[in-house]
Amino acid sequence: MGETIYVIIAGVVGLLAGFGLASVLIKGKNKKMEEAAKEKAAALIREAEINAESIKKDRIFQAKEKYLKLKSEFEEEMSKKKNIILTNENKIKQREQHTSKELEKLKRKQAELDSSKENLQAQLQAVQLKKEELEKVTNRRIADLEKIAGLTREEAREELVTMLTEEAQSKASSQIKDIVDEAKSTATKEAKKIVLNTIQRTATEHAVENCVSVFNIESDDIKGKVIGREGRNIRALEAATGVEIVVDDTPEAIIISGFDPVRREIARLSLHRLVQDGRIHPARIEEVVAKTKKNIEDEIMEIGERTCIDLGIHGLHIELVKMVGRMRFRSSYGQNLLQHSREVANLSATMAAEMGLNAKLAKRAGLLHDIGKVWHEEQELPHAILGMELAKRFKEHPEVCNAIGAHHDEIEMTSMISPIVQATDAISGARPGARREIMDSYIKRLKDLEALALSFEGVNKCFAMQAGRELRVLVDAENVDDGTAGQLSFDISQKIEKEMQYPGQIKITVIREMRAVNYAR
Repeated sequence: MGETIYVIIAGVVGLLAGFGLASVLIKGKNKKMEEAAKEKAAALIREAEINAESIKKDRIFQAKEKYLKLKSEFEEEMSKKKNIILTNENKIKQREQHTSKELEKLKRKQAELDSSKENLQAQLQAVQLKKEELEKVTNRRIADLEKIAGLTREEAREELVTMLTEEAQSKASSQIKDIVDEAKSTATKEAKKIVLNTIQRTATEHAVENCVSVFNIESDDIKGKVIGREGRNIRALEAATGVEIVVDDTPEAIIISGFDPVRREIARLSLHRLVQDGRIHPARIEEVVAKTKKNIEDEIMEIGERTCIDLGIHGLHIELVKMVGRMRFRSSYGQNLLQHSREVANLSATMAAEMGLNAKLAKRAGLLHDIGKVWHEEQELPHAILGMELAKRFKEHPEVCNAIGAHHDEIEMTSMISPIVQATDAISGARPGARREIMDSYIKRLKDLEALALSFEGVNKCFAMQAGRELRVLVDAENVDDGTAGQLSFDISQKIEKEMQYPGQIKITVIREMRAVNYAR
């Protein structure tokens, strides 16, 4: 028992000794680990400081680069603005120089006018003196003649005027009748040939407002590129497009002149592409013009097809579709030809339907009635006859062909569609506002026309018909005989020509109605 207790005590003492030794060893190890952790922490701190310094330098370098980039962009922007300001200043100086030159020209012209005025005044004074001397001599001779003839000056004048008036009226009436008869037989053919062929299809310099397009440019420096060395670029452009390019002192603009609006549009679009591209030389000009022509032809075809689809017209020959598209680039008195033809087509269809006729044929004839104006080949024919021939060539219905040819009375009407197309053509062209004419001026012109006819003696009533293209004058049968009616019609026409402005022609019809009334009682 005692030994057992001793053993237990000895084990406990040994265990306590082991714990003490372990505690000492653990403390030593912890101290080493603490020192190692401190060293590692110090190393990490040194490394972090080194990395922070490197990041700081990188950020400073990046900031400097960004600053230099912003500074460069700012200087570049300021340089552009400075160039724009200098360019504007140069333009202002050029305009001031141009204005000063114009003022100098005006001053010189004013001086010339003043000089001419002084010379004219001197000449007038000399003429006045001669006139006074002539009057004195004339008065003396008249006094001598009065003594010889036994008549006063006023009596002799009245007798002579009466005699000459009667003789002149008799001769004038017969001559006027002959002239009017001859004019009626030749006027329609000659007037239509000259006016329609020259103005509507050839479009000479008398139609300047329809022969010029303006191409706007950003800087006058582009004009030099368009002209090219020794003018080779502008010559190549004119040869390729068939128009005249006018580069003058007009600021920031190039004038495109030509009678054909399609050619002018091709030239305008070609110039636009060349200026945008910046490469302007003869080979490039030919290439761009060829592409633009192709694009315009495609656009013309697309316009023609879209118009036919909108109107519900089918089976039209491809050449006629192209001509319908070309109408988009034509005008008459400011009225677009395609819009006018569409109006005529719709009006014709409506009128034909109301009358129980073939509305589709009427619409087809209305659309095609002016195709003779857009045919690309020159023909010495009125546009109505030319349009009829083209319609026949492309196998259109005979009634459509007749309506096209007869809408200006060039041929006889053979179907009911023809007068419908003629009437709707007049409605579309003569309605107020269709051709650059506002309602107030339109009504005023009609009132002035009627007032002018009513100012003649013997006229009872007057009516302006067909939008002012015909004037019907009703006269008093008791005071105006048949011969005087013809003279009155001529006098009214002459006065209208002298005092009024109007498009086309005005027909004056004098109506004299004789009524004999008696009563059987």
